[in-house]
Amino acid sequence: MLKNSTAQSQSRLQSILWQGSTLHLLDQRRLPLVTEYVVCDTADAVAEAIQEMVVRGAPAIGVAAAFGLVLAAQQGENLEEKATLLKAARPTAVNLMWAVDTMLQTPVSDWEKKAFALYDSDVLVNKAIGEQAQSLIPENATVIHHCNTGSLATVDYGTALGVIRIAHERGKNIHAILDETRPRLQGARLSAYECQAFGIPHTVIVDGAAPWVMRTRQVDCCIVGCDRVAANGDVANKIGTYALALAAKAHNVPFYVACPLSTLDLATPNGEAIEIEERSTKEITHIQGQLICPENTPVFNPAFDITPAALISAIITETGIITPPYADNLKALKSQGL
Repeated sequence: MLKNSTAQSQSRLQSILWQGSTLHLLDQRRLPLVTEYVVCDTADAVAEAIQEMVVRGAPAIGVAAAFGLVLAAQQGENLEEKATLLKAARPTAVNLMWAVDTMLQTPVSDWEKKAFALYDSDVLVNKAIGEQAQSLIPENATVIHHCNTGSLATVDYGTALGVIRIAHERGKNIHAILDETRPRLQGARLSAYECQAFGIPHTVIVDGAAPWVMRTRQVDCCIVGCDRVAANGDVANKIGTYALALAAKAHNVPFYVACPLSTLDLATPNGEAIEIEERSTKEITHIQGQLICPENTPVFNPAFDITPAALISAIITETGIITPPYADNLKALKSQGL
């Protein structure tokens, strides 16, 4: 069962707090209006928090799941069973599976230490992604960003939004155009919240405005995160990414994907083989509990889509920038043991 907490983080953007026998997760469903933590004291509660998007973002849910296994071990539960439960909470995000498998490959006595190692590593990896990307970001750049890929989606800094944050910290004159990201509005609620917190100039647009913005304004690039990269370079990311990539291609705007190496799924041949999570119809039919569609309206609510590799200009990781041909260059990474 999820429980509210009055615990406060040292940073208002700290999404994950470990208190020794409980996991405190910043409730991202309530931001930016309410800052509140949800307490998880069992692996089941962590799985529920991931499923209900209390915590979200591929790296963040991986770290949360790692601590969920620590809770299961502390309580003497069936660890394989709880690992399966946690993996099933968000089936598209490969970081979740990677983090759980990493824990299972570690002696149980070292699980808390390993979970903290994953936590700390995420910060270093995100900063490295941001540094690697700077060669692609001009001094005076307007960048379109989709969904939320910043501190709230990770332990800190973030992937694509972390690139923007580091560019801002370096003194580049950068302006972020934020897709609102329907239906849960992570761009409008969360990315705008982060940009405001860090003083990054930004403008929120509706998702459908992005092609017009590319046509009528100078846009230097689009940069997004992702939840899984297939062996051929196809990418699964928040629904709306595919449309943004098509628009970028039509307007000759570079389209970049920022992600840690843990998001690469070279065992999956292409995007067609990636399971796409479908979520509750109420995410579309209701806003803040208020019905906005006629009763019994049919709804299709995929949480993710697949962007073909041919639409992606480069994939930015913590070890470098990967360019086409992706099938060859991703295979080269695998041969190096990465």
